[in-house]
Amino acid sequence: MTGNDHFIEVAHWQHRKHGQAVHGDVFLSHRIKEEQRVISVLSDGLGSGVKANVLASLTATMAAKYIENYTDVKKTAEVIMDTLPVCSVRRISYSTFTIVDVAASGHTRVIEHGNPPYLLLRGCRAVEVPKQVVTLEKWQDREVFFSEFEANVGDRLAFFSDGVAQAAMGSTAFPLGWGVENVQTFVSARIAQQEALSAGLLARAVADRAAELDGQVPKDDITSAVIYIRRPRRLLLVTGPPFARERDRQLGELVRSFPGRKVICGGTTASIVGRELGRKVVMSLEEAVDPEVPPVSRMQGVDLITEGTLTLSRVADLLEKCSSIEGLPLHAATLLAGELLNSDLIEFVVGTRINEAHQDPNIPMELEMRRNLVARIQRVLEEKHLKETQRRYL
Repeated sequence: MTGNDHFIEVAHWQHRKHGQAVHGDVFLSHRIKEEQRVISVLSDGLGSGVKANVLASLTATMAAKYIENYTDVKKTAEVIMDTLPVCSVRRISYSTFTIVDVAASGHTRVIEHGNPPYLLLRGCRAVEVPKQVVTLEKWQDREVFFSEFEANVGDRLAFFSDGVAQAAMGSTAFPLGWGVENVQTFVSARIAQQEALSAGLLARAVADRAAELDGQVPKDDITSAVIYIRRPRRLLLVTGPPFARERDRQLGELVRSFPGRKVICGGTTASIVGRELGRKVVMSLEEAVDPEVPPVSRMQGVDLITEGTLTLSRVADLLEKCSSIEGLPLHAATLLAGELLNSDLIEFVVGTRINEAHQDPNIPMELEMRRNLVARIQRVLEEKHLKETQRRYL
C-alpha cells in the first residue's frame, strides 16, 4: 500500500511446534484499499495444535474487524477478553495478540496483550516507543498496552510469538530463552548487513534462527512478522497488442520510459515493442527450461519476456497457492511470479486486439481470456499478497 511515495510491506514466517499438524499461532493481514491502511494481527493460542489454532484464529479475526472500524482500543480489548475462555488452572486467556494498524502516511497504532513486546527499528537502531497501559474494568489482572507513533520511510516493526523469545530455553547459552534483547541484536545485525533487506527475508531469518536454536525441533509454535515502510518497487507488465496498430508506438514508449522493472507477456507484444524500440527479441533456449512452460526471451531494457496466456494462467495458479517461489523449479512462470512478488506497485497494460487463436466467438468480449487472467492475477496480488495494482487497456 502506498501513500505519497511510501509502501507498507508486510510478511511473516512460521514453524509449527514439533509433532503438531497445525500452527497454534495465527497471523492475519488485511489491506483497506480505500483508506490506505494495513491491519496485521498476530495471535498465539495457549498450548498448541488444533485447539490453539481455533482460539488464535478467533482472536485475530475479531481484532482485525474491530480495529478496522476504528473501535476504541479499550473496547476492542474487552470484547476479545469477554469472548475468549480463561484457563481454569493458569487463570489466563487462551490467546494473546499483537494488533498493528499502519496508515500509508506512517501513522501507526499498536495494541499488545501477552506477546513479547514489538521492536521498532529505524535503520538498524532500535527506537523505544512510550506505551500506555490500558485499564480494563472487568479484567484488571490483564495487561494491555497501547502505543501510537509516526513511522518514517525505512522503519521496520518486528513482532513475534513466545516461540521466538523462548527458543533454546534451558540451554547453556540461553537458560531463559533467546530473549527479546537478543532478538533485537540479531535483527539489527541483519539490517546492518543488508540495508534494504525485505520484510519477508527478515521475518524468515528470525523464525529460522529460533528454530535453529531449538535444534530444528521447535518446543513451541514460532511466528515472526515484519512490517517495513519503504520506497515502492515498481513493475510494468504489458500483455497483448494494442487495439489499433496506430498505438503500437505508444506501447513502445510506455515500456521505454517506465521507471521500474518491465515484463512483457506474449510473443506478438514483444515483437511490437522490439520493432518500435529498435531492439531484438532473443529466445533463451537454455535458461529456465521446462517442457510444460514456453521458454523465456530477452530484450535490452526489458527484465523478462514470456509467452502470453499459458504462462499467465500458470502464474495465477502459483500466486494463489504459494507465498513465495523459493524452492520451486525455475521456468517462465516462476520467474514471472517472482517478479510480481518482489514488486509493490504493479501496473498492467492490457492490449485489446483479439488474438484469434485464443478467442471463442461464443464468449462475450468481457470474458476474453487475457483480460480474465490479468483480473485474476490482480485480485490475488491485492488480497493475498497485499500489492498495489493498476490496470489499463490499450
